[in-house]
Amino acid sequence: MKKKYIEIGYGNVEKLQIGENLPLIFIGGPCAIESKNHSLMMAKEIKRICNNVGIKFIFKSCYDKDCRSSPESFHGVGIDEGLNILSEIRDELNIPVISDFSEVSHAKKTGEICDMVQIPAYLCRQTSILKAAANTGRPILLKKGQFMSPWNMKNSVKKIESFNNFQILLTDRGTFFGYNMLVNDMRCFPIMSETGYPVCFDATHSVQLPTSMGNISGGQREYIPSLVRSAIACGINALFMEVHDDPKNALSDSNTVLNIKYLETILIQAKKFHNLRLEILKDLGEDNIHND
Repeated sequence: MKKKYIEIGYGNVEKLQIGENLPLIFIGGPCAIESKNHSLMMAKEIKRICNNVGIKFIFKSCYDKDCRSSPESFHGVGIDEGLNILSEIRDELNIPVISDFSEVSHAKKTGEICDMVQIPAYLCRQTSILKAAANTGRPILLKKGQFMSPWNMKNSVKKIESFNNFQILLTDRGTFFGYNMLVNDMRCFPIMSETGYPVCFDATHSVQLPTSMGNISGGQREYIPSLVRSAIACGINALFMEVHDDPKNALSDSNTVLNIKYLETILIQAKKFHNLRLEILKDLGEDNIHND
């Protein structure tokens, strides 16, 4: 199957491509938009780090965290304030931006500002959400549900295609393994890539221990570097990580977001592993080795 690539960025913002045999792209930012000043500071610092490493960057942060377990958890700044902040970051730093949406009515506004729209993992099968995302005309970051097998993601892909959108990035964020535990099956990347679309690894949500602390999720950040290296070796085209300057006090996902002080080291490793994989495949003259 001919591998597809997707293009991200409209207007005057820098245009990026994600796909097979292309440079690795980093997608990241705080889990939730906490304030204009914090989001802008984080975007500037992540861009500086990415420039040092030589890796292209898409800023991601959410205005509405609709899937929180506790009603006391921070649910976001709201769509209007959040999209205004993302728009300012986009214009000032000349970088593409992404946010997710959980309500059909939010899709159009989100697509008018964001260069890419994200579908939360829990909603990856919802036809109304998939249709709304497709109708924005923007590329779609489609998270694989924790309850979904990688081979069944083709059905969500077909739904999006049926609404005439063919710009999809399939992303793994772990799979439920009993109660309060996620695991990564690295086979999911070659399996999901059989759709022809590029694939992405969400490293920070993959170390989550869902609601293991009663009303919030725990996490095992120490495994992020190992999982990133493994995913790179299995052929991802983009890397997704949520990062924060003060994880302990982050308003969302404080137990899984990556401390920004480790970001440069992980991105250097990721880029080197990605380029090495491409060199090896080029030398072999083949994309896959099959057991017949």
